[in-house]
Amino acid sequence: MTDNLTRLDHVVLWVRDPIAAADFYEKTVGLEPLRVAEFAAGKAPFPSMRLNEESIVDLMPLTMAERMDMLPGAAESSGHPVNHVCIALPQDGFDALHARLREHAVPMTDFSYDSFGARGTARRSFYFRDPDGNFFEARHYE
Repeated sequence: MTDNLTRLDHVVLWVRDPIAAADFYEKTVGLEPLRVAEFAAGKAPFPSMRLNEESIVDLMPLTMAERMDMLPGAAESSGHPVNHVCIALPQDGFDALHARLREHAVPMTDFSYDSFGARGTARRSFYFRDPDGNFFEARHYE
């Protein structure tokens, strides 16, 4: 896709074990894994997860923080200052994600209703945390 609209390309999360994190995001959150085998073979510096056709989530090994000298304070930035990442899904995808998180005993908040967001007012939303402590909000608009 080569248009001139501004888009969110990717979010990078610090994780202790990228392969375990990829497993969580694939099996529990339902995202498509990218470059996991290449990472495991030492041929990619980190794996990623496809959020949609335009956006990915990179699973950066926390051990790389000390080598990121182009970004001062990277080693201390794990989980900060990002408050949370929000993913918007269709209603059926939202319900399926909630069910998978419950099935995997991932702690979640109660539903919130009528929250403001990028596309107006979301009907329902809830928050959960990944195994590395990164916070996510899931929501649906329709």
